[in-house]
Amino acid sequence: MAIDFGTKRIGIAVTDPLKMIASGLQTVDAENILAFLEEYFKKEDVEFLVVGAPPSGGRGGDVTQLADDFCEKVKLKFPSMRVDRVDEFYTSKLAERTVVQSGINKTARRDKSLIDKISATIILQNYLERK
Repeated sequence: MAIDFGTKRIGIAVTDPLKMIASGLQTVDAENILAFLEEYFKKEDVEFLVVGAPPSGGRGGDVTQLADDFCEKVKLKFPSMRVDRVDEFYTSKLAERTVVQSGINKTARRDKSLIDKISATIILQNYLERK
């Protein structure tokens, strides 16, 4: 499972059992993410969590620290879950480009939750390809 971390919305993507193809699952309000994960983990077998957030070193600022804090909360709540952090720099831009190229109308393109879900999918697919 991959998470495109954000302070308002969090995009979520999952992979198939063979870990070959990433698919967008949904977008969750940031304040509800731990409860969502708890329910999802009860129903589905999730081996690891990939959290995308801006990298340290100036580009991410406060969001990087908030993502670090989020990862710590996940590790405390789900101690057996492997959590990997990845640099998600430019995934939102790639997601926006994907939406435009897909032919989705302008009204649907304004849906930020769609961008977050696609960003999570890009994060997970890149992660799977590197592994």
